[in-house]
Amino acid sequence: MLRTVKSVTSPKKFLVGQDLLGELSIYTKTYGDHAYVICDEFILERAKEEAGKSFEREGHKSEFVMFNYEISQEEIDKHREAVRKSGANVIVGIGGGKTLDTAKATAYYEQLPVVIFPTIASTDAPCTALAVIYNTDGSFDHYLFLPSNPDVVLADSKILAAAPTRFFVAGIGDALATYFEARACYRKNGDNLANLKPSLSGLGLAKMCYETILEYGLQAKLAVDQGISTPAVENIIEATIYLSGVGAEAGGLAAAHAIHNGMTAVPSLHHAQHGEKVVFGVLTQLVLESAPKEEIETVINFIKEVGLPLTLKDLGLDEFREEEWQKVAEIACAEGDTMKNMPHPVTPDDVYQAIISANALAEHYRD
Repeated sequence: MLRTVKSVTSPKKFLVGQDLLGELSIYTKTYGDHAYVICDEFILERAKEEAGKSFEREGHKSEFVMFNYEISQEEIDKHREAVRKSGANVIVGIGGGKTLDTAKATAYYEQLPVVIFPTIASTDAPCTALAVIYNTDGSFDHYLFLPSNPDVVLADSKILAAAPTRFFVAGIGDALATYFEARACYRKNGDNLANLKPSLSGLGLAKMCYETILEYGLQAKLAVDQGISTPAVENIIEATIYLSGVGAEAGGLAAAHAIHNGMTAVPSLHHAQHGEKVVFGVLTQLVLESAPKEEIETVINFIKEVGLPLTLKDLGLDEFREEEWQKVAEIACAEGDTMKNMPHPVTPDDVYQAIISANALAEHYRD
């Protein structure tokens, strides 16, 4: 019976503004008085200084630890042990998608609340009740479905706009997939990221995400090039973090992310951002769907406009090896991944041929 239920799930609170790091304790004190804070290396000292003072003002304890670059089960288990030893009662994640997923997974296993503070708008990971677990070599392992979304998500537009433009644009790439995957899943009546059915609200949020990034993407990208936050930047942050996250979770994923997961097995693509690889997954999904030429051209023109990688060569592929990409196609169609949400059956051979076709299309439109 539960499998026929449609869902919309989201964080309890999503806040967009400036100078939120120095006020972190305001948003954690509802949940606990001893914070265990997992940070990316680049912001660790700043977080200790600014957020640390906010905890001191409240008379709360805090411990700041560095994320070790890859979200593996080993990394999660390490933080679980440290949390138990510290006696912390609220988990905070400050950093990129993998850091945030580590915080979410640690909080889940230790049955603690979690506050999420993204420092780059490169994925929709902050808002979802999902953690993507990788092997220690960087290849995709499995999805960890969580029973609830983060308690609070804080999007500091000043920090997000100061991050390298490439990360900001990669987030736009990840969000680009949201509508197309939700649309496919809705047509199939497949399973969304809550393992329930895609809702009309989820599809609507996904469509709003797509419309927002088409409207404001270039304007926001140019502002971030200058390291500044503008209304367009905040619109894109809302789209890439909230609309994309909630839209994907309620609407579901399909081929684009499944193909991304397959692409993690290609060593020469390990330096490509998640959202950059997802963009190629979008093109491949549109080929699988035999999408109208006008829709494909709109997507390709937008990819070029905001400076996302278009071809496999742009992504860093050194050489196209047939056996490598056959493996990508097989992984993309693995049982339990999201290829099953496509409206029609898709085989590894279908995916392999669509990858070649999508890259040929990309090469055609590249210049």
